[in-house]
Amino acid sequence: MSGEQAKQTGVPGVEIRGGWGDRYDEILNDETLAFLADLHRTFETTRRELLARREVRQRLYDDGALPDFLPETVSIREDDWTVAPIPADLQDRRVEITGPVDRKMIVNALNSGAKVFMADFEDASSPVWSNMVEGQINLKDRWDGTIDFVDPVSGKDYTLSDNPAVLLVRPRGWHLPEDHLLIDGAPISGSLFDFGLYFYLNAKKALAQGSGPYFYLPKLESHLEARLWNDVFLRAQDVVGIPQGTIKATVLIETLPAAFEMDEIIYELRNHMAGLNCGRWDYIFSFIKTLRKNRDYLLPDRSQVVMGKAFLDAYSELLIKTCHRRGAFAMGGMAAQIPDRRNPEVNEAAFAKVRADKEREAKNGHDGTWVAHPDLVPVAMTVFDEYMPGPNQLDKKREDVNVGQKEMLEVHEGTRTVQGLRDNIRVGVQYIEAWLRGRGAVPLYNLMEDAATAEISRSQIWQQLHFQAVFDDGETATKDLFERCLAEEMDRVKQEIGADNYAAGRFPEAIELFRSLSTADDLEAFLTLPAYKLIE
Repeated sequence: MSGEQAKQTGVPGVEIRGGWGDRYDEILNDETLAFLADLHRTFETTRRELLARREVRQRLYDDGALPDFLPETVSIREDDWTVAPIPADLQDRRVEITGPVDRKMIVNALNSGAKVFMADFEDASSPVWSNMVEGQINLKDRWDGTIDFVDPVSGKDYTLSDNPAVLLVRPRGWHLPEDHLLIDGAPISGSLFDFGLYFYLNAKKALAQGSGPYFYLPKLESHLEARLWNDVFLRAQDVVGIPQGTIKATVLIETLPAAFEMDEIIYELRNHMAGLNCGRWDYIFSFIKTLRKNRDYLLPDRSQVVMGKAFLDAYSELLIKTCHRRGAFAMGGMAAQIPDRRNPEVNEAAFAKVRADKEREAKNGHDGTWVAHPDLVPVAMTVFDEYMPGPNQLDKKREDVNVGQKEMLEVHEGTRTVQGLRDNIRVGVQYIEAWLRGRGAVPLYNLMEDAATAEISRSQIWQQLHFQAVFDDGETATKDLFERCLAEEMDRVKQEIGADNYAAGRFPEAIELFRSLSTADDLEAFLTLPAYKLIE
């Protein structure tokens, strides 16, 4: 972590410990810092209490309890109620593109033809201080009409189109700190830093231009965490002076506990609610993490844990039913394929996978879907145009869906292989290495990976080692096997990327972090917490 000396500010109790770059004063000034300090002082105690509550709940699961629907909130699930009206520019979300907050990505995504762009301060970004602040500069420039630029290397002109995608912003999750901004001696939460700066600087400008302050909320584990976000929204709107209910949020359902509280999460945010999203990769990670000490829930190889089956199918269909009953949108998951324009065969294979995935989502009743690459926008758009002639599918109530605890916890059939272990090692280490260098969206083996993939990789290895799982060839998951595979897979990576690139990277740190996370006595909640200590 950065060893920067504290930079005193004009706001009592607020210190900046990160570097200071060009135009940072537009983002970090007495007005914005006072707003952040108010949010921190108002909500930090509750945030910490809710994080502690996660640990208490996890200990129950470790002792054999299973997630289930809450008996104390049955009336919320059974009563008839709907969310507040959703703005016109969020009515049609059939294709959304996501990506980090660098300037080129923002312009390309806004111009991609997608209906929505989710600018991501979370899993598609590495939270290097400069990434976080410069991302805010870029988003401010979007609303100021000054985001156009010429790439100094290629000379290419990047100009915002006349009909850009609607902009949503994803702040970091409740668990992540922003160590470069201290308030009363303590780091502010990354959530409040990312949300607060974007909202304070841009909410009124977005409204004046026919849109609004729209957000994606990640990593929630309970409706009480949704309530905290709602309280933050209420205070933020009061302070800035815009009407209550102006903020609209889409919540990612990407943790197993949250999937049992979807009605309750929508209810807590009902005046600010735009929808729920199937955060499929993080959901797999959360399934492993939540049930990590229960041998009955050992999963097959990551490649066999697919959306149309078992617990993933159950939760996605329940999400559609729940959202549409409440008048909220049900967003599908990510297509992470990366087209290869130089290889038509690889390209068509990628497109075929995307088409099949999006057809399943559209037929099931989703109101839209995610892609990671601009070339996939027309592929997904064509599918949703065919199966969703209207702006959304709120009329598709899915009352045929009957999903209970049993279906929500059904494990995929499949095999566990040493090759699956090797794939987890190779992808996990390479992702962490890129993350340590400041990159959060990383192309690996024709897929655009974010932090969730590395989380699945290391948590699945941890669980296999914990239970000494037997692979299909008869080998047992042991630390010796892990170390042998780790060494061999790193040799393969060195050959794939070249010895010079390997030597110039941060592979020793990435290998050591991946090893420690995979073989520790206890499963670390998020790899980004120890990894954050290794970046600037």
